[in-house]
Amino acid sequence: MAPGLLVLACGALAHELKAIVEQHALASSVVVECLPASLHNRPSEITGAVAERITRARERHGDDVRILVGYADCGTGGHLQALCADQDVEMLDGAHCYEFFATSPRFAELQDAEIGSFYLTDFLVRHFDRMVWQGLGLDRHPELLSAYFGNYTRLVYLAQTDDPALRTAAERAAQRLGLPLLVEPTSYGELETTVVSIGARA
Repeated sequence: MAPGLLVLACGALAHELKAIVEQHALASSVVVECLPASLHNRPSEITGAVAERITRARERHGDDVRILVGYADCGTGGHLQALCADQDVEMLDGAHCYEFFATSPRFAELQDAEIGSFYLTDFLVRHFDRMVWQGLGLDRHPELLSAYFGNYTRLVYLAQTDDPALRTAAERAAQRLGLPLLVEPTSYGELETTVVSIGARA
């Protein structure tokens, strides 16, 4: 049987989407399928991967299955939005997950206050070594730190949860990057309101 709403999402949102579905008792109508979180570092591959999942979902559930693409633009240069419009599926608003977690107005305030901000979410704090340190090759070439981060002026941790262990990990990440830390509690932001609003109608 087709779900009321199928969310095809970035793997970096898996933990948050599971929590939203459980907290709002949406499990009977909302199904979440996640693409590899490693696509976060390869945005040119996101649109093709999502297109393949949309095709697969319609082959499995029929053309009438309701789909929400659980990505913002995420560095695809508008290609993901064009795909969703062509395929008549909904997607999250915003340029990236930092924007919809913080909400668009608050993210704009953070950027306007200090444009040289580097952002982390709960997921990126948990996987800082793999996604950032190793992902940028700093484990092999630490001399590149200033080339990558020399123009940044602070690290902003957008915290979806109040977790002391993640706060400590964010502090360590800031120290390694040589940046002051700002912790901005966000909860699930516009990710939660979008999923709940669409899921309730499914």
